[in-house]
This record gives sequence, C-alpha cells and structure tokens, in this order.
Amino acid sequence: MRHLKKGRRLGRSSTHRKALFRNMASSLLLTERPDDVNESYYLYSDYLPSDTPSTGHNTPKVKGRIVTTVQKAKELRPYVEKVITIAKAALPHLEEAKKYATTAKPATDEYRTWRKSEEWQKWNAAMAPALAARRRAVALLGNQRAVEILFDEIAPRFVDRNGGYTRILKLAKPRLGDAGMQAILEFVGNERDRVKTEAERPAFDSDEEKAPAPAAAPEAEVAESQTEEAPAEDAGEEKQEG
Repeated sequence: MRHLKKGRRLGRSSTHRKALFRNMASSLLLTERPDDVNESYYLYSDYLPSDTPSTGHNTPKVKGRIVTTVQKAKELRPYVEKVITIAKAALPHLEEAKKYATTAKPATDEYRTWRKSEEWQKWNAAMAPALAARRRAVALLGNQRAVEILFDEIAPRFVDRNGGYTRILKLAKPRLGDAGMQAILEFVGNERDRVKTEAERPAFDSDEEKAPAPAAAPEAEVAESQTEEAPAEDAGEEKQEG
C-alpha cells in the first residue's frame, strides 16, 4: 500500500526520479540562456564554428519552455516553483549585502583593508542567508549555470508575484512512438501571455434629458376630450331640427 505517499512514481526509483527532476528543471532554466552560448556556456563561434545558432543545433526553439508528457509536467511544476521561491527569498539579502560590498579586486591592499573592516562583517552577515539559499538551489538543480540564470534573471522577474510562476499547456498531438499525451511547461509573464482587454463602459444620458416634457400629457388629454364632445353636440342639433 502507498498510504501517505503522494506523487507519481513515473516508472522509476526514488533516486532516478530525483535525477529526472533535476535535469528537467535545469533544462527549463537553461532555455533562458543567451543565444550565442551552449548549455555549458561556451561560445559557439569560439569552439564550434560549424555549430552556430543559425544551424539550429542545441538552441531552444522558444525561451522559457520545454515539452514533455503531461504526467511529468504535473510533477515537475511544483519542483520548479519551489526552486524559484528559494531564490526569491535570497533577493532581499543580496540587496542588503550590496550596501557593504567593495569594488576592489582580491589580493590588493584596498581589498585587504576591507576584509579587516566592520563593513566586511556586515556584508558577511547579509550574504549568509543568500549563500544558504544558493546552496539549496545547487542541490536541487545540480547545474551551476542554471542556478546563475535562476538568481540573475528568473527570480527578479517574479519578485512581485506570489506563486504561480509556471503553467501547463496540453498539446493535442500525442508523442510519436508511444502515443503519450504531451504538454508544455513554461514560465508565465512573457510576450506570449494573453492580454486582457475590457470593453469601454457606455456613456448613458442624464436623467434630466430622459424625463418627458410635463406639458405633453395634458395636451393629449384635452384633444381626446374635444373629439368626444363633438359627436354629442351634433346629435343634440339633429333632435332640435326634427
């Protein structure tokens, strides 16, 4: 029995399943890398002149998106959002540490003086929670390049958003080979988001313009009374003549 055990096994052992989530989460983050570098962050032009982005090798078709099965996407989504939440928690500490940081290069007299000052103590205390969060992200992703993208680009993007950093879009076309149902897992807040448009509220006339004229109704009643009295007078004249 699998009592109190949530989640899908996906036909894998526990260690294999964790490795799967690490690799897929890193792949999703690495799609946000620059176009001129590979997953290992080397330049195409410097190492592989024939393997350039124009050839389409190792370059994501759409940034911030991966295609997988529906079951894997549903299990991977909370994993990715957990990592983003950890990175967001470190942002205030990084901003605080910038106040006490130095621009001096290591192994210089200015840097040595800063290391012995009280500013370094404050910087070290502010960086401790951020460093702990970064180490947790490295343990969950297993890819230093993906962690850099997470802290530098993804986390600042969702600083004003409380959860719901990704979405799942089911694809109608099944996967070739095993007919598995496919889905897209992507980050929200991009140029592909649906823009909500609201219709303009119609401008209604004021109550004074809508109100009927007060003299219209009495005139109509007077006209009707005159038409009713006219036949009665004609009948009285005919009796007198007779």
